[in-house]
Amino acid sequence: MVKNVLILTLLIGASVGNARAANPAKELTVDLGGGVKLEMVLIPAGSFMMGDARGEYDERPVHKVNITKPFYLGKYEVTQEQWAAVMGSPHSKDAKDPKLPVTGLTGGGCQSFINKLNERHGGKRGDYPGAFNLPTEAQWEYACRAGSTTRYHFGDDKKDLGQYAWYYENSQGTMHPVGEKKPNAWGLYDMHGNVWEVCRDAHYNHNYYANSPPDDPPGPSEVMLKRDSRPIRGGGWNYTAWSCRSADRGYTTHPPRRDSQGFRVCRSVDR
Repeated sequence: MVKNVLILTLLIGASVGNARAANPAKELTVDLGGGVKLEMVLIPAGSFMMGDARGEYDERPVHKVNITKPFYLGKYEVTQEQWAAVMGSPHSKDAKDPKLPVTGLTGGGCQSFINKLNERHGGKRGDYPGAFNLPTEAQWEYACRAGSTTRYHFGDDKKDLGQYAWYYENSQGTMHPVGEKKPNAWGLYDMHGNVWEVCRDAHYNHNYYANSPPDDPPGPSEVMLKRDSRPIRGGGWNYTAWSCRSADRGYTTHPPRRDSQGFRVCRSVDR
């Protein structure tokens, strides 16, 4: 029986299938079938200061976080056509553009996509070398900042936000197809605005930063809210510039934010 295989188009450096290359490719493309691709960008290991001392109470204290391993992150938010290619059917029959982000998902709904992606293109479910997953909250902020220390990955002045994000002041009251604005310094699009992005952490906790481990924080184990409440990041098309800051934190709601809660995919790097 022929199994689905992960097809990696290695754009820089290593040869196809060389999963343990010493210098992983800067980008990779996963062929989802039917002409649909999942483009991913290599995020290097490194350290950053997580949080915003001038932000909300749940963004403090600002603390050093070490991302000890490189990982790949989706260049774009997961789209309607990517969902259909992986899940076998459209998520929304009302979507007018296949490049629109998938929205209206709980954390469990996002995980269903991740599980199917691993079954079809990764081999197994769960955390193992080469697994697809959601990014942790720490991975997300690190990738969003792309080496910056400012409120947005491009600087502190919100007047420039419209060049990089769809948000309340320029969205015309709707979300937009992915990739229409400028990317950050690491080549990631829509990290600010368009749709909120669900993170892997099992729970949101406003006090987590005070006790967060310095290396690869996985998120809190204790439940602060009685219902499922994963962190979400990035702001959305119907939110203000303040909510689109790199450090801003939110959490999933039930029912989920219908048109402003999506996600993007990360993948570990085989070593």
